[in-house]
Amino acid sequence: MAVTDHDPSGCDVSVLMPAYNEAENLVEVVPRTAAALEALGKTWEIVIVDDGSTDGTRSVMSGLRSDQVRYIRLRRNAGKSAALSVGLDHVRGEAVVLMDADGQDDPEELGKMLGELDNGVDCVTGRRAVRNDRFIKRNTSKIYNGVTTRVTGVKGKDFNSGFKAMSRELADSLEMYGELHRYIPILAVWSGFRISEVEVEHHERLHGRSKFGRARFWRGFLDLVTVKFLTTYTARPFHLFGGIGFVIGAVGSALLTWMLGSKLLGHSIGTRPALQLGVLLVVVAVQMVSLGLLGELMVNLRRRRSLDATAEGDL
Repeated sequence: MAVTDHDPSGCDVSVLMPAYNEAENLVEVVPRTAAALEALGKTWEIVIVDDGSTDGTRSVMSGLRSDQVRYIRLRRNAGKSAALSVGLDHVRGEAVVLMDADGQDDPEELGKMLGELDNGVDCVTGRRAVRNDRFIKRNTSKIYNGVTTRVTGVKGKDFNSGFKAMSRELADSLEMYGELHRYIPILAVWSGFRISEVEVEHHERLHGRSKFGRARFWRGFLDLVTVKFLTTYTARPFHLFGGIGFVIGAVGSALLTWMLGSKLLGHSIGTRPALQLGVLLVVVAVQMVSLGLLGELMVNLRRRRSLDATAEGDL
């Protein structure tokens, strides 16, 4: 990874743009964003994270860099979450805005989103009132948003929007990998932060094609399971593993009871699939319950160490 133009001084607003093969878009997006930030009358910076681009982004950025436009280059494509994680380690602003580099996010909406932060919200998502995307992408996103709300209990209509503004405190607390950039509002609520959505303009991509394929939807739903586990069962793993174990064990016990009844009635059960399945389910159930208890032990030990450290600090 190469980092250029790093200035340790702070500013009011940092705009963080991950970019993968968006050279022809950056030429237009960066000046437009800079002009919009200048109009707000705040001190600002734009941080471009080049996620292993091969289209000449490095050359383009050599002409766009300045004291306020900084450039971070990753040597290989690591994914959007990884690029954002690197960028968040280097931003200096009290408020941090995430924007895509394809020109679909409107810089003129920055004032509206930053105003929401001034009202006490920690994370505001730019909800795309009219999406300029393909039919399949729009409707898949609706399903995704509905499932996310139902699974996590966090209300939202556009979790997948890449246009977000957040407080520095929230930005410093985020740990992102995989596809977790989609779930920033969920992670924020789990950590006790306030979130909201505001309607923003959404434009067609300026140049080129989207870099996300169909696989991103499957990865997103798998990471939804990860987020659900992290936000619900981190402090109580036995509720998950023990619950699954008891359900599996109940089914296995029912099958074995059935086989015992058949045996008492004089039937041969040695080759019955139900017997083998019953034994397998009971064994798996014991393993799941044991895993849950080990998880509870680890959580308890971690909590005790944290309390001990706090007590020593108070002394």
